[in-house]
Amino acid sequence: MTFATCIHAIDTWIDAHFDEEVEFLQELVRVPTDTPPGNNAPHAEHTAGLLEAFGFQVERHAVPAWEVKAHGLESITNLVVRRHYGPGKTIALNAHGDVVPPGDGWTHDPYGAEIVDGKLYGRASAVSKCDFATYTFAVRALEALGTPLKGGIELLFTYDEEFGGELGPGWLIKQQLTRPDFVIAAGFSYQVITAHNGCLQMQVTVHGKMAHAAIPDTGIDALQGATAILNALYRQNVLYKSITSKIEGIRHPYLNVGRIEGGTNTNVVPGKVVLKLDRRMIPEENPVEVEADVRRIIAEAAASMPGITVEIRRLLMADAWQPDLRNAALVQALQKHGEAVFGEPIPTSGTPLYTDVRLFGAAGVPAAIYGAGPRTVLESNAKRADEHLVLEDLRRATKVVARALFELLQQA
Repeated sequence: MTFATCIHAIDTWIDAHFDEEVEFLQELVRVPTDTPPGNNAPHAEHTAGLLEAFGFQVERHAVPAWEVKAHGLESITNLVVRRHYGPGKTIALNAHGDVVPPGDGWTHDPYGAEIVDGKLYGRASAVSKCDFATYTFAVRALEALGTPLKGGIELLFTYDEEFGGELGPGWLIKQQLTRPDFVIAAGFSYQVITAHNGCLQMQVTVHGKMAHAAIPDTGIDALQGATAILNALYRQNVLYKSITSKIEGIRHPYLNVGRIEGGTNTNVVPGKVVLKLDRRMIPEENPVEVEADVRRIIAEAAASMPGITVEIRRLLMADAWQPDLRNAALVQALQKHGEAVFGEPIPTSGTPLYTDVRLFGAAGVPAAIYGAGPRTVLESNAKRADEHLVLEDLRRATKVVARALFELLQQA
């Protein structure tokens, strides 16, 4: 068959099996993977069974319980499917199944996988169980051709992205269970992501002294100390706007305090308050310097409040993913077929998110982020109520990935 005939056959197979692909995704959405608590081994087992029904041999790699518990989770089993076609390069396709809990405000069952007006609703429908489907059916379409291919493909379905990925791709890499030549990782359909922000997460425990609210002078108000720290941290966001990235799609650093806990009762001066913060780092920043600066700001603010002491603990240090010209063939194939399928240019861009891809980058593996979904995270409602996926994006992204794999594995 000619190249054009093969591309047409790929598209035709995906169209013919699209209802099956949607049903596969619905099955994945209906099994919760809320992280926390992070009991994700049951979802992995269910996914493995579905993949085996397609004829894939699935490796189940359970992360030791002590490691999982040390990360604050309950169970993780990472899945690996290896497809070897001949001598050549291996392309890994990585998506994560773990997701934040649904939260409030849903008008659809977050685990119902309901389809309304061409959209599939459910937690993780857009980020990133959809790309379990994108990648699985892209590989099936590719193999349905029956044409000789070079190299190989790995499906890597992991369950630790929400907690940093160290027990997902990081663990597979460390255990030498994967060492591909290229990686395509879960993303959206209208751009190819080639760089992303880093992220520093910290827990700040502010200590004061409890007292009866009727005699507040006998205590030291930890909440007032925390307020001084919060004000100092948030003032930094004004300054961060002057630090701009040269990478399209990434603007400037930002700091967010996402969780606050403290106090014992309404009539008690709080003796302890715990803050959890998230500091996004643009690729141009030095993570060591960023952390030192955040610690300095907190310490100086605490010192301005007599009697207040603080403990600072790093929860996560995820380095930024830097642009890598070695991914050029991968990026160009995705852009070329993306434009052909979607009928518009598919630009490259950075993203303010941080992802598992940085772990492949740190291991020296060139990568690109591309998958099924809208133009922005906001449009998908990811991490918000009524997360959803436009099914036509799933269909077209599956074609793009399958076409790109075919082109690359002809050259491998």
